[in-house]
Amino acid sequence: MRTITHLVVHCSATPQETTVESIKNYWRTVRKWQFPGYHFIIKANGEIVQLLDISLKSNGVEGRNSTLINICYIGGIDSNGKPADNRTTFQRYALVKLLRELKERFPTAIIQGHRDFPGVKKDCPCFNAKTEYSIL
Repeated sequence: MRTITHLVVHCSATPQETTVESIKNYWRTVRKWQFPGYHFIIKANGEIVQLLDISLKSNGVEGRNSTLINICYIGGIDSNGKPADNRTTFQRYALVKLLRELKERFPTAIIQGHRDFPGVKKDCPCFNAKTEYSIL
């Protein structure tokens, strides 16, 4: 089993209506990735979809993925394509539920956003995950 140091929260930087299949297709055809960008993705209705077993490495944070579990909510941009925390209530609850479950398995893992890694120049996940989930 991999050593997990971080549970990383992402946004897809797409409209909330974007389908999981279209995101996966983008990774395969445009990015040419063999593995998904995230282990879990959360739809606007709060459904948690596991895309990859946590024993495998996903593509969430370039150069750091060997010790991460990557979790994404679909959304993160407004109608003008600008970064925005537009998580639905369902997504908020689903994120807390999933992070709690993962923290039980990996109690020393740090929860943070993609943007919190040194050198990352993205707004992802468009809110302060470190602060919001500090009590978990």
